[in-house]
Amino acid sequence: MNLTNSVTMHHNISAREPPPFLNGSNAGHVHHHTLAHTAFYWGKNAVFLFSGWPGKSSGMYALALVVVFMLAVLVEFFTHVKLVPASSNRVAKGFFQTGIYGLRVGLAYMVMLSVISYNVGVFIAAMIGHAAGFAIFGFAFKN
Repeated sequence: MNLTNSVTMHHNISAREPPPFLNGSNAGHVHHHTLAHTAFYWGKNAVFLFSGWPGKSSGMYALALVVVFMLAVLVEFFTHVKLVPASSNRVAKGFFQTGIYGLRVGLAYMVMLSVISYNVGVFIAAMIGHAAGFAIFGFAFKN
């Protein structure tokens, strides 16, 4: 078989056939694939952060938007508010700040993973959450 036929055969694989890498021990398992969006879209039928969540329910989608909003606000809270008193033990203060930093980065990654669902509602909830969090904790507390 020459290279041209190999490429043609590769691109003519039916969507119903399992991918070639499933010919091993996983060949008998059923795999459910969801359509991954690569451009922004409107709609409540989205999946982000957890498999099957929020699903197709309008109420769960609204709750998911509130969760993303609150995650973004929390990221700004942990970014701008100093939680450790200045008189604390230096080692204890270092460990506490490291824990807070890890928590902040983890929350920021959750917001990022939500946004890469490319759902416009999620994107807007994250932007408004970050802006509100900055207005409350980054700007208002410093003036």
